[in-house]
Amino acid sequence: MTTITNLSTEYRRNPLGIDIRTPRLGWQMVTERAGARQTAYRIFAASSAANLREGAADVWDSGKVESDQSIHVAYAEKPLVSRQRVYWSVTVWDETGKAAHSEPAWFELGLLRNADWKAKWIGASLQGGPRSMIPAPYLRKPFSLGAKPRSARLYFTAMGLPVCSINGQPVSEDVLTPGWTEYGSHVQYNVYEVTSLLRQGENAMGIILGDGWAVGHTGWQHRQLYAARPHVLAQLEITGEDGSVTTVITDRTWRYQFGAITHNDLLQGEAYDARLEFPAWDSAAFDDRRWFRAEVFPLPKAAIVATNGPTVRRIQELKPISDPVDKGSADSPRAVFDLGQNMVGRVRFKGSAPRGTTITLRFAEVLNPDGSLYTTNFRSAKVTDYYTFKGEGEEVWEPHFTFHGFRYVELLGYKGKVTRDTITGVVLHSEMEPTGTFECSDPLLNQLQHNIQWGQKGNFVDVPTDCPQRDERLGWTGDIQVFIRTAAYNFDVAGFMTKWAKDVADAQTKVGSVPAVVPAEDGAPDDGGPAWADAAVICPWTIYLCYGDSRILEENYGVMTRFMDFMLKGSPDYIRCAPNYEGWPGFGDWLSINADTPRDLIGTAFLAYDATLMAQIATILGKANDASKYRSLFEKVKTAFGKRFLTGSKITKESDVPSEIRKRVEQMDRLSRGFLSQVDYGQIKTKVFNAKLFTPHQTAYVLALHFDLLPDKLRPLAADELVADIERRGMHLSTGFVGAPYLPHVLSGNGKLDAAYALLNQKTWPSWLFAVTQGATTIWERWDGWTEEHGFQNPEMNSFNHYAYGSIGAWMYNTIAGIEVDLAQPGYKHSIIRPQPGGGLTHASGKLKTLYGTLESSWEFKQGKFKLRVVVPPNTSATVQLPIKDGAKLTLNGKAATGTVHDLPAGTYEFAEQ
Repeated sequence: MTTITNLSTEYRRNPLGIDIRTPRLGWQMVTERAGARQTAYRIFAASSAANLREGAADVWDSGKVESDQSIHVAYAEKPLVSRQRVYWSVTVWDETGKAAHSEPAWFELGLLRNADWKAKWIGASLQGGPRSMIPAPYLRKPFSLGAKPRSARLYFTAMGLPVCSINGQPVSEDVLTPGWTEYGSHVQYNVYEVTSLLRQGENAMGIILGDGWAVGHTGWQHRQLYAARPHVLAQLEITGEDGSVTTVITDRTWRYQFGAITHNDLLQGEAYDARLEFPAWDSAAFDDRRWFRAEVFPLPKAAIVATNGPTVRRIQELKPISDPVDKGSADSPRAVFDLGQNMVGRVRFKGSAPRGTTITLRFAEVLNPDGSLYTTNFRSAKVTDYYTFKGEGEEVWEPHFTFHGFRYVELLGYKGKVTRDTITGVVLHSEMEPTGTFECSDPLLNQLQHNIQWGQKGNFVDVPTDCPQRDERLGWTGDIQVFIRTAAYNFDVAGFMTKWAKDVADAQTKVGSVPAVVPAEDGAPDDGGPAWADAAVICPWTIYLCYGDSRILEENYGVMTRFMDFMLKGSPDYIRCAPNYEGWPGFGDWLSINADTPRDLIGTAFLAYDATLMAQIATILGKANDASKYRSLFEKVKTAFGKRFLTGSKITKESDVPSEIRKRVEQMDRLSRGFLSQVDYGQIKTKVFNAKLFTPHQTAYVLALHFDLLPDKLRPLAADELVADIERRGMHLSTGFVGAPYLPHVLSGNGKLDAAYALLNQKTWPSWLFAVTQGATTIWERWDGWTEEHGFQNPEMNSFNHYAYGSIGAWMYNTIAGIEVDLAQPGYKHSIIRPQPGGGLTHASGKLKTLYGTLESSWEFKQGKFKLRVVVPPNTSATVQLPIKDGAKLTLNGKAATGTVHDLPAGTYEFAEQ
């Protein structure tokens, strides 16, 4: 039996308030039948559920389409309009000719035209300063409904963070909306179905308005980067059962007052004085005559767009893993709680105290040796919350407008009894569906996978950030560029990254450069430089590979071509970031271990890689001339790379960078330097690179091999020299952010699988497992964030939750478990299953929820014989490459089989070496 399920529109189930005028639909076949595939489909779309049930497709009937396409099927009928809800279903024919019918789904459009907005931007009159905060304004509006509501939609956005309620009930479980964007270009709005919160007669709507990203601190800069005061735009449209339409909008008739939230900031923290609460302030009966009239703000220049990606929510809660540790005295109580996991979010506090008692909540990722909080790595971020009791029995409080990165919580000033129930950790991140699981016979590697996933959770809070705890928390392009492939294994990040791609497009400068951080931040380079700015090409390409989404390539093609043009203008003779380049030459191989790689080598390598990707992207989009141009560009860059960096080059020295750029580069290099090793690595001898120009380290070999920049005759030699460098370092890596993601792939892809496993299994620093052996629960920013010999690294740059080095996760999925996408049929329409056991592992398993269903590769050794279980989702196929010797005896699903390569249709397969 075949069922059709998981109907989606733009990666979401029944999305409310999208503004994509040609939405794409998708579905899944579910069946146990081997070889199951779709041969045709027919989509029915109607204006009502009743019409759909009756077969009246009054919006769209695709007719029977002979196709196996079941993802990204674009709506293809008359234009959709604001507020339109479309009900749809699909009938699918399989390879046996039988038809299966789905249950209905729907999507609803938001406000597509500026003229649809009748509301005004409103806020309070009081304004803070660059370094000073003000209380959060509470705004309210009573209104009356003459008829029982039949349907109601709230269209809602802000420059700041609004929390809205109707008749005392929250309108949504979303938090930190409308998220962080390039506010000068676009602001997102959300749409909520609020019919059940309304009643005939008197009603009231209330909004608390926090500072958020638009007004509060972002990064290391002062407040008010985008706006001086928070302001909100809300439009509530209600249809009564009698057909009447009532619209409640934000305007000057609203009233505001300042209340219990005396200050709030995403980085600094929040203060709440319960004595200043307004009981039932968001109810119709509340007396607001002493409140002030709202101030109306001018229209912003930014476009108001729908939120088409995932919102941030409370995802889970954590309780302390042990009793709180008493660190205070009777006069100065202080207790430290351990939540057991470095998390991102906030805490819910529960306790009782006399009126006017103020408690302080402080946070830390790790502890000092004496058990106190280690907070010096927070730099200027205070990361502190305050709560003042009203003295009315047990009180429960959770902040509204802040979040922190922490494992440990310190409670100061509370004289009541403290237990594990006093504090609850509330985990926040964008609501992404977990899609990947990896498990193996090594508990340390399993913990590493756990740490990678938690690092992603904590840094995917609306924007892919570098770290969640200090005065930074920015969308560093280099970090997500190196991590995006792993991210797409762990979670469904298609919608999340599509939103961020729009941020990149908005942040791109007029000359085509892509900033180091997106959304852009004062103080960060307008040109991110090699491996950072290249995220503009690499990230959309990766989303295309993992989800088969060509639209993200199409929508961002202009961004990519402008970026390529920008690079070429600054790359004479095709050398990017040459020593005499007057622009920002990039961050280098950031946080490498005493193994500097020339910035022009990194830059030229990534220019070549970008050209390769652009040639493929142009081909996919049907731009043959561009594809030819970029293929030619790759060959020119490859030639230039060889002339400059490879053996035989006569270049020994050139003019250096301008002094003002040099100072900045040297400053960054000092900040990124690792602890010095006492090991003498000896003289490095190379027959691959121009040793008179530079001393090659691991990243140079990795980039040259991975980006296909070496003549065929030098590739084996380069792989040997790479391993020799690893061996000289006692089987340790030296790569930083740039080289580490590719290092294991280069080794396993060039006949050095044992070396790749040796690096993965290394437990002393620098290595992936060192932090795991130290009790880490997330990925560290630095290989040597803490060592027994040296203690903590430089607090100016020492995050303990930083996903960049979690890029090893992709190798664990595609090499250990063996799950890989086929470039010719992206989105796992056709998959490559090629596990490569090693490193002493006796079993490993990877599972991935693709857009077609769950793909699985699980292997084990039993009595020295290899066994593999493969599950291929319906409507897809896979090629399995077995790691056994040619001619080995083999069974497939209990029957004798031969060969190491097997092309398989959908189904479940058991391979067993005999």
